[in-house]
Amino acid sequence: MAKEIPDLVALERTGTGKGAARQARRDGMVPGIVFGGDTDPLPIQIPFNELLTKLRAGRFKSTLFNLKVEGHDDVRVICRDVQRHVVKDLPTHLDLMRLRRTTKIALFIHVGFENEEECPGLKKGGVLTVIRPEVELVVTAQDIPDEITVDLTGLDVGDSITISSIPLPAGSKPTIDRDFVIATVSAPSSLRSAGDDDDADTDVEVATVAETEATDE
Repeated sequence: MAKEIPDLVALERTGTGKGAARQARRDGMVPGIVFGGDTDPLPIQIPFNELLTKLRAGRFKSTLFNLKVEGHDDVRVICRDVQRHVVKDLPTHLDLMRLRRTTKIALFIHVGFENEEECPGLKKGGVLTVIRPEVELVVTAQDIPDEITVDLTGLDVGDSITISSIPLPAGSKPTIDRDFVIATVSAPSSLRSAGDDDDADTDVEVATVAETEATDE
């Protein structure tokens, strides 16, 4: 299933150059440009507060947006740059690139889990520890999955799930070349505590034996 793409609403900006950009900022807007594809660059502006909210939400540059500009067809875009004020670190300009449906892009995809009831480790009281709730994948713009799914069937305490063991959508691949851990089935805290106590008892016993031998000598 293709992932629902969030909207990014902008206004067409009249005029170009530094003067027009300064006026947009005085009006509480952030100027920008949309480029790429088979059409001419489109100067736009986005309300400052709306853009700042999206930037603070994180991963703005790795999110695919459906750009809506009145008088123009909706188009899929991804941010290629956000220029910021050198002192205040606030956005002053952004560059958006149009994408064809077959364009390859890197996006963070949510990791989901299924068949918990078929996982022996969880039945024993084990805990599913998620190391990476999202994975960055290279995908095509027209085939963005909602999530990648980890099947927990048959996993026992101590088992790990790596990216190589997860079926990925056709045509996609991780941005990291090495095999990495997504999640583990950890031992219950009660068992870990018991193991720590056993180690402590062993240490005491060894110390007692050592003391006895020293006394005998």
